[in-house]
Amino acid sequence: MDFAFDARTEELRAKLLAFMDEYVYPAEAVADEQRERLASPWETVPVVEELKAEARRQGLWNLFLPDSEYGAGLTNLQYAPLAEIMGRSPQLAPTVTNCAAPDTGNMEVLTQFGDERQRKQWLEPLLAGEIRSAFAMTEPEVASSDATNITTHIERASDGTDEYVITGRKWYISGAMHPDCKIFIVMGKTDPDGADIRRQQSMVLVPRDTPGVTVKRAMRVFGYEDHYHGGHAEVIFDHARVPVSNLVGEEGGGFAIAQARLGPGRIHHCMRLIGMAERAIELMCRRAVSRTAFGKALAQQGVVHNWIADARVTVEQLRLLVLKTAWLMDTVGNRGAHTEIQSIKIATPRAVVDILDRAIQLHGAGGVSQDFPLAELYAGARTLMIADGPDEVHQRSLARRELKRYV
Repeated sequence: MDFAFDARTEELRAKLLAFMDEYVYPAEAVADEQRERLASPWETVPVVEELKAEARRQGLWNLFLPDSEYGAGLTNLQYAPLAEIMGRSPQLAPTVTNCAAPDTGNMEVLTQFGDERQRKQWLEPLLAGEIRSAFAMTEPEVASSDATNITTHIERASDGTDEYVITGRKWYISGAMHPDCKIFIVMGKTDPDGADIRRQQSMVLVPRDTPGVTVKRAMRVFGYEDHYHGGHAEVIFDHARVPVSNLVGEEGGGFAIAQARLGPGRIHHCMRLIGMAERAIELMCRRAVSRTAFGKALAQQGVVHNWIADARVTVEQLRLLVLKTAWLMDTVGNRGAHTEIQSIKIATPRAVVDILDRAIQLHGAGGVSQDFPLAELYAGARTLMIADGPDEVHQRSLARRELKRYV
């Protein structure tokens, strides 16, 4: 395996680093100030639209999508260092480059499984950044770590119309609070009594303005509402009706589509987490050399040396594992990289949470304040130990795979 990046990746890295320095970092405080003046905190702040236009102008747009017909045509290995850079400002950078979840996963689903009409109606405006989307899978009344538990019903209409009727309650549906969120990809059961529990589920496209769809409330994450992300909503589907042609793929294919969607999503999260850790290390170092306690700079304290050294070693290890995983996904596919995908999903959030915790400690009261990004970064990283499958689920699967070689 060659870890040297090719010429195209290096060119995009240079452009993206310059874009972050010139536009994104200075816009962080501006965006917060503008949001304070909005009628609704869910509206898009003006500076975000300005950054989106600049990112498109520079060709820093849809970098995540390997399908060259719709996206940048980058491999996972090419995209990995770019996602890491965007992770240094996770509230702004992924959004303004149109590389933000859940839209990325939804665009991948429509690219791989959508039909021509679905791609025309929903994928194209998503690729253009004209609308946003949400992925409705998690439910409050079941352990959604096991997708076979999903209870939302997707039933054929009994009145003879060629429609599905969707009934269920979802929550932590990312992006659903954003006013530009126009479409939900909803996972539910079309065959709840089917013998194969992994063929009971299907996915359908449900426009937000469909009668019977209610975005009930914003769910908080450690007290944050994630306005830039579009929030995480509780959504009610009360006999919402959509045409049968809104089915994504085939009936019974929902579980497989979810797995196809989550594979790239997990590695994208891990790439960005490394960028978050790099931001934390930078803030630790700046704080350490600028503050004095008990007669000497924090940078002269032995415990601070340990924190910074451990953080650097951890990040270098994680980056190599993530790059290896990206390379395997490109060369042997997601199934062939199964062990590595699970490994990074377990290791990366856990380690980055620890680095952020040390960075918060070094900043004292400032670390938990809104004056530094550390508390919000911590909330995001800690949540990823639950999102896309809890760590324990991945540990269980990974251990079983290892044990199979000995049983």
